[in-house]
Amino acid sequence: MVTLYDASGRPIEKKELKKTVAAPSLTGVRNVWQDSVTGGLTPAKLASIIRSAQDGDILEYLTLAEEMEEKELHYRSVLSTRKLALAGLEPTIESVTEDDKKAVEINDAVRELVEAPSFYTLLFDLSDALAKGFSVAEINWQTDADRWTPKSYVWRDPRFFRFDDESGSTLRVLDERDPQHGLELPPYKFIVFKPRLKSGIPIRGGLAMLAAWAFIFKSYTLKDWMAFLEVFGMPVRLGKYGPSASEADIQTLISAVANIGTDAAAVVPESMMMEFIEIASKGGEKVFEGKARFLDEQVSKGVLGQTMTADSGSSEAQSRVHNEVRKDILTADARQLEACINECLIRPYVDLNYGPQEHYPRFRLPVLDEEDVSALVQNIATLLPAGLRVSQAEIRSKLGLREPKEDEPVLTLTSVPAPEPEKKAANRAMNREQADELARIRDDALEDWEQVMDPMLDPVEAILKDSSSYEEALALLEAAEMDSSELMRSLAKATCKARGLGDVNG
Repeated sequence: MVTLYDASGRPIEKKELKKTVAAPSLTGVRNVWQDSVTGGLTPAKLASIIRSAQDGDILEYLTLAEEMEEKELHYRSVLSTRKLALAGLEPTIESVTEDDKKAVEINDAVRELVEAPSFYTLLFDLSDALAKGFSVAEINWQTDADRWTPKSYVWRDPRFFRFDDESGSTLRVLDERDPQHGLELPPYKFIVFKPRLKSGIPIRGGLAMLAAWAFIFKSYTLKDWMAFLEVFGMPVRLGKYGPSASEADIQTLISAVANIGTDAAAVVPESMMMEFIEIASKGGEKVFEGKARFLDEQVSKGVLGQTMTADSGSSEAQSRVHNEVRKDILTADARQLEACINECLIRPYVDLNYGPQEHYPRFRLPVLDEEDVSALVQNIATLLPAGLRVSQAEIRSKLGLREPKEDEPVLTLTSVPAPEPEKKAANRAMNREQADELARIRDDALEDWEQVMDPMLDPVEAILKDSSSYEEALALLEAAEMDSSELMRSLAKATCKARGLGDVNG
């Protein structure tokens, strides 16, 4: 039996692939039920959480990142937009050279792998790395008739892992056998996506690290705004009592004034009165709204690369230019996710079923541009007849089209064969002869044009010569008789000759 090795040279133990490695537990280091960190969060506490994460203790930071998505509407919205834009790209497979039956079989098997319904969920789960700096999915392998296939892809809570102390980049799974440092991830068992959104260790590159300060500042802003609205959104209730009011009467009035804000009703003695005084806020509410909006705009820039489709106040033309996620950001995300899938899923799948290969089918997530694709198709249609050679795999990738299966009906274009060179030359010579003959027919018709036209023009000249006014000439012309018989015969003769020439030359 051939021993398989992963990209790092580690041997693959096939019997270990069927074991579950990072399952959660109620009483161990992999417990999904963690205490909240956002309740009573202060700037000092946030600074402490970030420092700890940068020093390798990432538990509270990952909990914070999770709660930010649950509690902050705008951050959740823009982050979901970026994640869904990535996970929603249509995957394609670039085939290896199909020189033999085995290569064709491998290509078809990989296409079937990425077309499985669970694959989209995998892409979405892996996109969680954009916020937290990394995401992990465990592959549950199953064997059926000597075929290894992923039974499911299980997203694992990032709090079940930690980075190594030496580099801060190698992920290890927490385990009771080594709860402090964790264990090495077994090869061909996990899909680990660590997008490089900035240079440095992965935990410092997630978008949650970027948005955390905006999150806490906005939470304070909203609290202050609510307190402001509670004061200035309701008029001051002023109770008045006379000099004869008793202590009991005064307490009754105080209770009525306090409760009328919520009860909208109160009972006071006839000798007392209430007055409501409106207090102008002088635009104070705009201060809080402006601050909250400013923070939202900064988060939009950090996550989407633009604010025009995420925030109000932009025209349709502007937002079309900045369509959802900026294209360069989406393209970079897609390229990195492609590399992850090719390394952590496509290669293990092929190796387990077909053995190591010199070349592997390549998983792609093309980011399409309608205008570019349209121009590309037009250019190819123009240049192919001129002898341009184009890779079918490359064009399919750019158009987001998969390669058709061997027995699948395909669209075809019936092309008209170009005429042979000798036939083209003969046609050109025939056209010249026809032109010369038509010129002769024209010249023959014009030889006696004066005799042909005189019977029509002579009456007109006589009327114009004898008339004394424009009105008189016009009246005479309407009643004049002109002989057109010679002109009709001449035109008929020329038409018959031209028609006969066309019939002869086919």
